[in-house]
Amino acid sequence: MTDFDARLRLAIDIAVEAGTLARSMRQGLGVIESKSSIDFCTAADLAVEELVRRRIGEAFGDPVIGEETGGAPAELVWVVDPIDGTTNYIHGTANWCVSLALVHRGAVEIGVIHAPDLDRLFVARRGHGAMMNGRPLRTSGLRHGGGAVVEVGWSARRPLSLSLDLITQMVADDIEFRRCGSGAMGLATVAAGLSDGYVELHINAWDALAGLLLVREAGGWTNDFLAGEGLTRGNVVVACTEELTGRLLALGPLRGID
Repeated sequence: MTDFDARLRLAIDIAVEAGTLARSMRQGLGVIESKSSIDFCTAADLAVEELVRRRIGEAFGDPVIGEETGGAPAELVWVVDPIDGTTNYIHGTANWCVSLALVHRGAVEIGVIHAPDLDRLFVARRGHGAMMNGRPLRTSGLRHGGGAVVEVGWSARRPLSLSLDLITQMVADDIEFRRCGSGAMGLATVAAGLSDGYVELHINAWDALAGLLLVREAGGWTNDFLAGEGLTRGNVVVACTEELTGRLLALGPLRGID
């Protein structure tokens, strides 16, 4: 049987080590590739991904799909974003992280997100709950009593007009919106109850899978991201506290999602 406990311990160790490496490389690094006006690759992205691949390979020989150097689906495969929120990382702001997820037979079994500048380590194991810095997580349940706050990610892979339409409809329903520049951190924030939802009309698997497991294990709702070709081509993402599900799925750009 697959030893998920050992792999979880490894993922935590790697995420912390990778975050330390990324922080050490932050000064004086340059952009190697501009994928778009909001998507960059730095020397740190490449170095962190190489570290993750090497450590996983040495321990278990498992295959890896990484944002920077790719990979192929397998029955058991790690899905890794070495630095999610690279623009924030480049600009010296704190909202960036290392994200690792383990997918086995179409289910996300492990999710670990480390945000070094925020001193937050998020950990989830399917069926075993979610934690931040060792404390159990629960989604907000809208217990704060205020208006709902939802982060809206944006991808150039979908027309900007659709995202603007989504925001317009959210505002009309008295849902406040944010954009903080890291899908993985946006999802982790939902799991921690620090926001009420995260939506993005297209996001890649390495940005989303660890965070989606965190949200589910913290009692929240997420769409079936891995349906169809979600692992290889990405998908729309909706993740929220259960109490907000109906309102979000009633918004035009999100109708029909399950």
